[in-house]
Amino acid sequence: MRLFRVVLAVTLFLAFSVAVFADSVPDPRVIIKDPVCSGVCTPVGLNFSFSTPASGVGSLLFQNNSGVDWSTLRLTETGVPFSAITCITDAFLSCALGTLGNGKTFIFLSGLDATHMGFPFGQNFSITFQCAEGCWPGNLPFQGNANLASATVPEPATVGLVLLGLGGIVRRKWLQRSKA
Repeated sequence: MRLFRVVLAVTLFLAFSVAVFADSVPDPRVIIKDPVCSGVCTPVGLNFSFSTPASGVGSLLFQNNSGVDWSTLRLTETGVPFSAITCITDAFLSCALGTLGNGKTFIFLSGLDATHMGFPFGQNFSITFQCAEGCWPGNLPFQGNANLASATVPEPATVGLVLLGLGGIVRRKWLQRSKA
């Protein structure tokens, strides 16, 4: 039992340490919104490619011309590690980041409700790159893949919490059986 408590305490300490450190680093931001297109929007289908603005900061305007409503959107980029990126969206409920290996990062937007409707067919949207120190390299390549199905894979932190809870239940059952 004592070993379990020590492992739990170390795990919690590491989790909080990483969270505190992550907040101290100025992150480059990807902001994905559904504004009214004031300029020329680039029409895109279910698969599309684009690059960051030459300066590394600024907005790109797109329009969903795929013929279907998008309930998820996955962007893949090379050049900035996923641990340094912050993703913000008002079109989806969540924005998950991860690594694909070989220096590639994915940004996965998913989840819909009454106020977060993804990008319906014909909808305009923007992808904005921000960083206080211009840390996005200019012309950094991205690939976008829109999907019609909502994400069914839970976030890694959720999986960890579920496994921790199941481990506690199993441990408790094991202790009850060993006392009987």
